[in-house]
Amino acid sequence: MTGEHEVTGDRENPADVDLGRVWIGVAAQVWRRRPGPVERLAARVLRAPGLARALVTTPSLLLGWIIATAVVLVAGTLATRGTGTPYVALLAPGVAAAGIAYAYGPGVDPAWELSCSMAVSDRMVLLVRALAVFGLNAVLGLAASASSGAVTAVTFGWLVPMTAVCALALAAATLARSANVGVVAGVAGWVITVLSGQVVAGRLTAAVTDSTLALPYLAFAGCCAAIVLYTTRIPKGAS
Repeated sequence: MTGEHEVTGDRENPADVDLGRVWIGVAAQVWRRRPGPVERLAARVLRAPGLARALVTTPSLLLGWIIATAVVLVAGTLATRGTGTPYVALLAPGVAAAGIAYAYGPGVDPAWELSCSMAVSDRMVLLVRALAVFGLNAVLGLAASASSGAVTAVTFGWLVPMTAVCALALAAATLARSANVGVVAGVAGWVITVLSGQVVAGRLTAAVTDSTLALPYLAFAGCCAAIVLYTTRIPKGAS
C-alpha cells in the first residue's frame, strides 16, 4: 500500500517536470501570431518587437473599444448640433479616462503576465500604452469636436482637463492594481469637476472654457504622474 501511494504521489507531482519549459511553450503559443502592418510599424518606431506586441494588445486599443469610443463621440456630436451644448468637450475627458485606465493590465489584459516577463520594464510598457491611448482619444475627440461646430475655445479647451483626468485614472489604476478602480476615479472626478464648475460659474462648460483652471489642471496631472512613476518603480534589488 505504501509503495502504491508513493507511485500515485509521483504521478500527481512528477519531479521531472520543467515548469520553465512549460511556461515557455505557453508563451510561444500566445505570442506566435504573425505581426500585422500596425505592429510592424510600431516595432520599427519603437525598435522593440516585444514592446510593439504589448502595445497592440492594449485592451483600450482593440477595434471594439475604438468603435465604442467613436460611437460615444459621434452621439456627442449629434447632441451638440441639436442643442448647442458642447457635449463632445464634456464627454471626451471621461471617455479618455476610461481608456487610459484600461491601458493598465492586471485583470483586463490577457497578455499582462507575458508583458511582465519581457526584458522591457513594466513602466515602459505602461508609458507607451498610455501615450498611445491618450493620443488616439485626443485625435478622435478633436475630430468630433471640430465637426460639431463648437467654437475654438471649446474645441481645444478640454485637452488640458483631459490630461488631468487621464492622469487621475491612471494613478488610481496603478495604486489599486485595478482598471475598474481607475475608471471609477477618473469618471467620478470629471463629473464632480463639471458639476462644480456649473455651481460656481453657472455654466456647464466652465470646466473646459475657464482658462484660469489650466495651471491647476496641469499641477494635478503632474502629481498624479509622480504617483504613477512611484507605483511602477522597480523594487530595490530587482533586475
